[in-house]
Parts: sequence; structure tokens; C-alpha cells
Amino acid sequence: MAATASNSGTTGGERKKNDDKDVPPPLPAPLNVPVADSHTHLDMQSGSVEDALAKAASVGVTTVIQVGCDLAGSRWAAETAAAHDAVWATVALHPNEAPRIVLGDPDGWSRQGERAPGGDAALDAALAEIDALAALPHVRGVGETGLDYFRTGPEGMAAQERSFRRHVDIAKRHGKALVIHDREAHEDVLRVLEEEGAPDRVVFHCYSGDAEMAKICAAAGYYMSFAGNITFKNAQPLRDALAVAPSDLILVETDAPFLTPMPYRGRPNAPYLIPVTLRAMAEIKGVHEDALATAVAANTARAFDY
Repeated sequence: MAATASNSGTTGGERKKNDDKDVPPPLPAPLNVPVADSHTHLDMQSGSVEDALAKAASVGVTTVIQVGCDLAGSRWAAETAAAHDAVWATVALHPNEAPRIVLGDPDGWSRQGERAPGGDAALDAALAEIDALAALPHVRGVGETGLDYFRTGPEGMAAQERSFRRHVDIAKRHGKALVIHDREAHEDVLRVLEEEGAPDRVVFHCYSGDAEMAKICAAAGYYMSFAGNITFKNAQPLRDALAVAPSDLILVETDAPFLTPMPYRGRPNAPYLIPVTLRAMAEIKGVHEDALATAVAANTARAFDY
């Protein structure tokens, strides 16, 4: 539990700048048209799943896609989707998880804690379980998978790409959407998709490319899911990308508990904050929020086949 900052020495209701960083933002005005949060991590958020879904539904977010990042998280995603009608699951080894399995994780950075190197055999075993989970009917996507050159250095790139290619195959064999994590790896992600042959439905989660890449994705029929960081001051390239992205390929997500939209940046994110991001997206697109919500709802259902 985070320590609470003392108010001693303040007057007139003054608060230190970060006093509210752990306080959930208020509920936004409800959407008129129900939508889905196309990418969230309920297992990393505080409170119960039931409370999170109820708060989301109260503002018009009636469906969430719970995303797996490792074996434990993927199992949990599948179980949670099976238990809740409002939840669909995706399962995968995150791009940063694959090198930890192969090379080890001596610092214990991931949720599994310190791990010894397992080599390619351990990665193959983990991928086999992801393959089995992907066959479940309430699992509608394989992801988040892809490449991440921000957190994983050159020593982990081979494991990342090997894992990514296997996830592409798993998605195609099971007829599931492929959910892409692409961080500072645009060219290689697009290259692997071309070399392997992309599944019928590909979602670029937390789209991070520019307008030119958005045109490439649009030409390939890839969905682009935008998160709360589109509201950040330095995110003009994302806003430019959204402006040119076709309305039938746009999704909205929280990636909660991360990427909380302005003006709540730095505070906990959750699916109920989707309306804040969607309204910002509608303004960027120059359309009414109801029109965008209608399109996003249909796109998400089509992307994840529910």
C-alpha cells in the first residue's frame, strides 16, 4: 500500500501535487452508444472484476477484452472470460516475456519473479500452452504479441521474433484475431506479418505509429486501437494517424491500468474511462461521439468475432 502524503503544513485545502495519484478518476458522463474496451488488464487493476465491469457498464462500456501477457495471465484471462458474459479473452506471451523464458530473468522484473534461463525448450512448452488456450471458445484473440525494442535489448530479439512468428501461426490455425504489441519496432513487425502471412484479423494495440504507417495498416486491413495516450500533449503523431485511419478500422482501449487519458494522467486507468478517450478521438476525427461509438462497437465485434 502506498504511503499517504501528510497534509501538515498546508493551508486552505492545498494538496501536494501527487497526493491524488492513487485516487481513481471520477466517472465520466455515460456514452449514448455502448462500446467495448478492446484491450485491458483487469488482473493488474485494484478491486474486483465484478466492480470493474459494473462501473464500466454504468458509463456505456459493456464489453471488455481481457488480455494475457504470460502463462499465468493467459490462464486467468481465459477463466475470467468463461465466468463473465461481458468479458472476452486473448492469450499470449508478451514480447518481453519470451526473452525472460529463454534467457532467464535474474532481476525478477516480471510478475513471476527471478527465473533461470529455460532456453528454446521452455519457450516451446509455454507456446504449446498458449496454443491450447487459444482453442477455447471464449478466447477470441492471440496477443498481446509482437516486438518491443524499448525494453528488450539486442540479446532478446531472436527470442521475441521466434515467439511472434509462432503466435501468428497459432492465431491463423485457430481463426483468432492477432493482437500486436509494437514498441519502437514498426518496420520489423510489418515485415514479420508480411513474411508469415497475417491472419484475417490483426489489431495493432495501443497504436504507436505515425500517419504514414496508418495508411500501410489501412491498406492491409489491420485494425488500429487507440488508447489514452492520444490525449497527451506530445502525441501529435498519434492524432495525425487517427485522423487518416479509416473509421471501419478504429478501436478504442484503455490498456488499463496504464495510459490514463488527460486530465487524469498518472492516476489509475480502468475500463470506465473509455468515454474520455473516445470523446477525444471523436474530436480529432471531427465526428459526433455517437457516430464514432457506433463504428467502434461494430469494429470491435468484427475484429474479435463476437
